[in-house]
Amino acid sequence: MPRAIGLMSGTSLDGVDAAWVETDGHRVTALGPSLTLPYDAALRQELRALLDLAPTLPADDARLRDATERLTRYHAEAVAAIGREADLVGFHGQTILHQPDRRRTWQIGDAEMLASRTGLPVAHDFRSDDVAAGGQGAPFAPAYHAALAASLGGSPGPLAVLNVGGVANVTWIGSDGALLAFDTGPGNGPLDDWVVRHTGQAYDQGGALAGAGQADRSVLDRLLSHPYFEQVPPKSLDRLDFAGVLRSSGLAGLSAADGAATLAAFTVASVAQARALLPEAPVRWLVTGGGRHNPVLMAGLRAALAVPVDPVEAVGWDGDALEAQCFGFLAVRVAAGLPLSYPGTTGVPHPMPGGRLVQPAA
Repeated sequence: MPRAIGLMSGTSLDGVDAAWVETDGHRVTALGPSLTLPYDAALRQELRALLDLAPTLPADDARLRDATERLTRYHAEAVAAIGREADLVGFHGQTILHQPDRRRTWQIGDAEMLASRTGLPVAHDFRSDDVAAGGQGAPFAPAYHAALAASLGGSPGPLAVLNVGGVANVTWIGSDGALLAFDTGPGNGPLDDWVVRHTGQAYDQGGALAGAGQADRSVLDRLLSHPYFEQVPPKSLDRLDFAGVLRSSGLAGLSAADGAATLAAFTVASVAQARALLPEAPVRWLVTGGGRHNPVLMAGLRAALAVPVDPVEAVGWDGDALEAQCFGFLAVRVAAGLPLSYPGTTGVPHPMPGGRLVQPAA
């Protein structure tokens, strides 16, 4: 059975997650060690700056080359730190631009360098073929969520897996195994940016800042007026797609605590609105990603969704490792030529294989 080390650097820009998984691309037969290797503050700042620069950034920009090399070195260190033999690596890279309406998606990272440093084949460039075929290029975790959900046994109704990273996305798994997936709206990204500006901290630890404030209803209504919420799925977002409405909403006039509370409420409300786009209301929501650690977000989701809402650990999954495990799973599917995305997950016209496999230099 193939063994893979999956690597994920998400839109929260906090570091690289790595996880070992044994799978044939259909079933997950074993899970192994996982870890998070945080980026240093300078790299995190450079990556955040690249998000703003990416729409007009030339591929030979010196800042881009430097960030790509440093990012790749972190990923190589993460593979080594896992300390478990593997047959290949799944390397997502760092998304700095995602514009599927223009058939553009850009993940930086040097797969050849990573293959050389690890001595392992590296599957990468997972999203490009999907976007080129007219798909949204995201989310890409639904096939893995479905494989994990199959191990839970029979379900009395549909299940939703909600990932709250920089952007939030949902995978809806029907009782018959049908899949629908899309980005629901902002995750932690706007709240993280707000907290950095107002406190210097990287994120709202324990929901302390949001918990000390009150959401401003008028600002929240303006945020929810963004046209994205009227689009039908599948649909996906770039981390900065809400930058304009965030600037014009009146958010900047709020106190640090009230602004944080309003942004937390924005995430919750966008998930609640997304529920109406699902074929059937889920009987349970399982939450992964960093947002599950924020008690304000979790309490808001429970109140808004009015069904059980639990961190994925409640069913024995590891929410800190789930996305990295996913890209190990997808790496095996790349090597086997299996589909990575589907009409119900990204809007491609048919199940779509993808990715590239780079071999280490002889």
